[in-house]
Amino acid sequence: MLSYRHGFHAGNHADVLKHAVLVQLLRYLTQKDKPLWFIDTHAGAAVYRLDEGYATKNAEYETGISRLWARADLPQVLADYVDEVRALNPDGQLHRYPGSPQLAMQLLRQQDRLRMFELHSSESALLQQYFRGDAPRAIVQAGDGYAGLQSVLPPPSRRALVLIDPSYEDKSDYRRVLAAVRDAQKRFRAGVCAIWYPQVQRRESRLFPQQLRQLQEKDWLHVTLTVKKPEASGYGLHGSGMFILNPPWLLPKAMSPVMSYLAQVLAQDRAADFSLESELA
Repeated sequence: MLSYRHGFHAGNHADVLKHAVLVQLLRYLTQKDKPLWFIDTHAGAAVYRLDEGYATKNAEYETGISRLWARADLPQVLADYVDEVRALNPDGQLHRYPGSPQLAMQLLRQQDRLRMFELHSSESALLQQYFRGDAPRAIVQAGDGYAGLQSVLPPPSRRALVLIDPSYEDKSDYRRVLAAVRDAQKRFRAGVCAIWYPQVQRRESRLFPQQLRQLQEKDWLHVTLTVKKPEASGYGLHGSGMFILNPPWLLPKAMSPVMSYLAQVLAQDRAADFSLESELA
């Protein structure tokens, strides 16, 4: 929705899960010399301040990235992720948090391409200003990411990672994500597609994992992180999930110790839990 600003939630438990997976995907996929396209359908802002503005209202990062920041026992996947956040905070203090566009710019190579879509007028303007001068490597388009995805698939290099992570405040996003992925599969079935979704007390959210599994019989990975029991009011985020189509074959094994660790370290009550399932060809 156009009222949604991710700055309120930057660095929370959902960002930790999403961005830890994203960092690993980008690291795996940039090991091959051939250019990679990273396509971000709901890019948001490139960088979020954690010590001022929106993020200070609820300080959600305190139960997310802050719990990992000073730990010395991080599994390798999380150490890689925290290293990328540290790159944005060279003084060693957690002041800024990278959104997915910034993480991509830190990990992509000169031959790779970043294509970002953002519908929110304020966010897209900030994003365009941030990446001014970076074309053709990075291009921001103010507009609907679902439609934008159709315009860039298949990429010239025939290698792509697509991230789809709307706010889902509008329940029609569940339907639109499924439609966008089906269309993407027709245009470019070999592409890697990472879909983030929230765990909330909404029927669409509960049905979504099974609908995602029906998109493709094999070659998928599904991880969920629950940090607390649902609110009695029925509102609020109690966890999130990542569903990856055509994941690198090493990713399921790499994520196994990560999910157990996150369920312990990011737990907000005894209901904290995780799941990891995959079906690889």
